[in-house]
Amino acid sequence: MTSLPFVHETVVHMLAAAVAASPDAPALVEGERALDYRKYGRSVAGFARELVGLGARGSRVATVCGNSIEMAVAMNAIHAAGAQAVPVNPIYTGRELRHILADAEPVCVIFDDRLSEMVEPLAEELGIAHRIAVGPDSRLLDAWKDAEPALPEPMPAGDDLATLQYTGGTTGLPKGVNIGHAQMAINISQREAFLPTEPSGESILCVMPLFHVFAVSMCLHLAIYCRGKLVILPRYHPDLVFDAVEAHRITRLPAGPTVFNGLMAADRFVATDFSSLRTAYSGSAPLPAEILRAWRQATGCPILEGFGQSEAGPVLTYVAEGTQAPVGSVGPALPGTEIEIVDVETGTRVLPTGELGEIRARGPQIMSGYRNRPQDTAEALRDGWLHTGDIGELDEAGNLYIRDRKKDLVISGGYNVYPREVDEVLFAHPDILEAASFGVPDAYRGEVLRAVVVLRAGSTANADDIAAHCARNLAKYKLPARIDLVEDIAKTTVGKVDRKALRAMAG
Repeated sequence: MTSLPFVHETVVHMLAAAVAASPDAPALVEGERALDYRKYGRSVAGFARELVGLGARGSRVATVCGNSIEMAVAMNAIHAAGAQAVPVNPIYTGRELRHILADAEPVCVIFDDRLSEMVEPLAEELGIAHRIAVGPDSRLLDAWKDAEPALPEPMPAGDDLATLQYTGGTTGLPKGVNIGHAQMAINISQREAFLPTEPSGESILCVMPLFHVFAVSMCLHLAIYCRGKLVILPRYHPDLVFDAVEAHRITRLPAGPTVFNGLMAADRFVATDFSSLRTAYSGSAPLPAEILRAWRQATGCPILEGFGQSEAGPVLTYVAEGTQAPVGSVGPALPGTEIEIVDVETGTRVLPTGELGEIRARGPQIMSGYRNRPQDTAEALRDGWLHTGDIGELDEAGNLYIRDRKKDLVISGGYNVYPREVDEVLFAHPDILEAASFGVPDAYRGEVLRAVVVLRAGSTANADDIAAHCARNLAKYKLPARIDLVEDIAKTTVGKVDRKALRAMAG
């Protein structure tokens, strides 16, 4: 492997090193609350020992939390306890949460106290022995930050499982990606090779959700690696971002395309002082070239794009700091990573430069497989390569371009939405005979979901009734932006729903 910046054995060792080197440096900030690295380390140690006492070591602990200091502490504490973290989107409905918790079988679930009415009975139903509600009112952080500084022994090892990250799939049900400590630690240093940070000199804004691999990699772990200050926003609003950028002299801004679009459309954008900002990082969805150009012209700061997925540690490629990658490129492969373009039909024939095909990747950051999904694992991991399901091409310099998706994945505002899952919810409505959902371009979110529905004979249901049914069963970002009642749904010659035709008809 190409020489990398220092690789910690695990992220727990990384945090311990940061605490030892910079105990008095600011570590976490959320509104008026803050922790330096000494109290950050003590909080993690105290919570980790509590989790060990609950039997977490060698098992799994789920988090159902929004962005907060508690979430940052919890993710590190779970790893320090020798457990596997299972971060879950806190806006999931009970139906969505039930599947993940049933599959993961955690011994403990940590959740925002405002979610008690949903999480407590569900955890009871599934036999989850331990539940911990967190939040500013819980006062748990006050106890942890004054705890003994020693982390539980033994520390996790590189070959231990670190995270079980659930990601959607064409089956309609999320799959749990097993990510090991070594994979995670190596990927942090691979990223650092392309996007070097300044030790004790960074202020990173976390506006992306911490249950997502992008925010964990590019916010939580990036900050600890460089002993920087992580400024956490509990929710996104342009004014909150502008305030934080100026008040904390933000140097690094990781965000998705929807955030950059929203910031540039806000009235305060042109009046905000971005002079402290060194680099912005974009991920989770492609960013239009016009946004890249306009952002840099207005702020003097580049937006660097990369490519990856939960199954890949998560980062595979990035436009390296100080380089000028071609517009539309997500950069070359990170050190120690191989990227190839293969034919879609067999996935075995390597295509020449400039030809479109499925992107496959190989490297030390690739997942070990999916939890409880041997068939899906065998399909994704073939002959040592991760087949990403994305369509792209490479140029002569090795820069990757994402051109399409092999799957029917829709990326709306940076969130992955799988039409099959939405279809299954639609089909659960008693008045629906047929249904299909699909993505269409959207100037703000990149894509939004639309649905077409054929009602059963004699039904009096309307689009509002169906939308209400979806809202009861799906997170907001998965909801169709429009539902059309139709007499027939376009299909291929073999009777499958023709989503390509549906997108074309939608204009």
